[in-house]
Amino acid sequence: MIETLVAQRLGSLSGVSQDALALLLPGGRRIGPDDARVTLRLASLLPLAHVAAGQVGRLAEDYVEERIDIDGAMRDVVDAAAALVREDPTRVDEPPGPLAWWRDLARRSKSLARHRADADARQVQFHYDVSDDFYTLWLDPRRVYSCAYFREDRYTLAQAQEAKLEHICRKLMLRPGERFLDIGAGWGGLLLWAAEHYGVNATGITLSKNQHAHVNQLIEERGLAGRVQMRLLDYRDLPEDERFDKIASVGMFEHVGRAMLPRYFAKIRSLLEPGGLLLNHGITAGGTRNTQLGAGIGDFIERYVFPGGELLHISHVLKVMADQGLEGLDTENLRPHYARTLWCWSDALEAKLDEARRLTGDKVVRAYRLYLAGSAMAFERAWLSLHQTLAARPTGDAAGGRPRGAQSLYPFNREYIYR
Repeated sequence: MIETLVAQRLGSLSGVSQDALALLLPGGRRIGPDDARVTLRLASLLPLAHVAAGQVGRLAEDYVEERIDIDGAMRDVVDAAAALVREDPTRVDEPPGPLAWWRDLARRSKSLARHRADADARQVQFHYDVSDDFYTLWLDPRRVYSCAYFREDRYTLAQAQEAKLEHICRKLMLRPGERFLDIGAGWGGLLLWAAEHYGVNATGITLSKNQHAHVNQLIEERGLAGRVQMRLLDYRDLPEDERFDKIASVGMFEHVGRAMLPRYFAKIRSLLEPGGLLLNHGITAGGTRNTQLGAGIGDFIERYVFPGGELLHISHVLKVMADQGLEGLDTENLRPHYARTLWCWSDALEAKLDEARRLTGDKVVRAYRLYLAGSAMAFERAWLSLHQTLAARPTGDAAGGRPRGAQSLYPFNREYIYR
């Protein structure tokens, strides 16, 4: 009987206390302790199979579709969910020996199909155009929707996001008058910071209609129209004859896809002046083979939150980057920073659930509650990671393409980042 199996499963959870989780069945029967920190209230018996199998992604779907309700704090919820997972979620695509070539072919075909330009636009708008007011509830005032940098432990989220923007600008060694491109510029945090603090001529691109409108309004309000522009444009459509001294891509290459990654880095190289620098910042896989998380987690995110996302291990990213003629100069792992960032976002959303529901509806709020807290848990457990990679278009000389005696673009040490 599946109820017996579920009871045995709850009794054998590893890594959590025995009062962690209980289930309340439709007829009123309770499986688990009365004082459980998390209770799943089931509207049907279907979710029992997902509990028994450790399919936490399917349980998340059950919650969004109102087949279950959850009582408990989100940190306790995701701890219990992690304990239900039976296998390493980073090994979901592990090939059965000689069939590895078939897996790779199938994965490439799927990636090509899902990352056509029109598909990417729909997927980006699905995620980012939910509601600007909804994102405002739980992001920092600049609406920076990527991993913050807690350079000091005392930092608030807003301070850590500004520290991240400054960290990126220092890595890129931005200078007044340089042509700077921000690929996937979001709500303009980095674009405007670089223009206002470093005096660059800045161009941002996005596929989000909401973000495009918002940033153009900020450009007008701040009197930056002659020096900053925001375009509604796919990175593939940037003119080849338009060159930039520095390029940043922050929280965007997660949308690119494994099959399109060579084209992505080749495009960036063609847009960079010789000696120019790239800062690529994005989520990377915790395992070397998986393109999404197992236990149904990746399927849940694909359906409800972030369609088209593909995970790539940093080793694969660096290989493709090098294959396309970009020299990796420095790679920094900010995984713990993203776990803390996501908990900041999760806590902020939890504090404003009623307002969030008025803006987007209950289904979206349910999905994002699990997405933010679950992602924080995944970064804490190294199922996901986050890397900033600084790269250059090599020139063949140690001065980085600058005339003799001029200041080099090439970062000979890390002092320019941390001073």
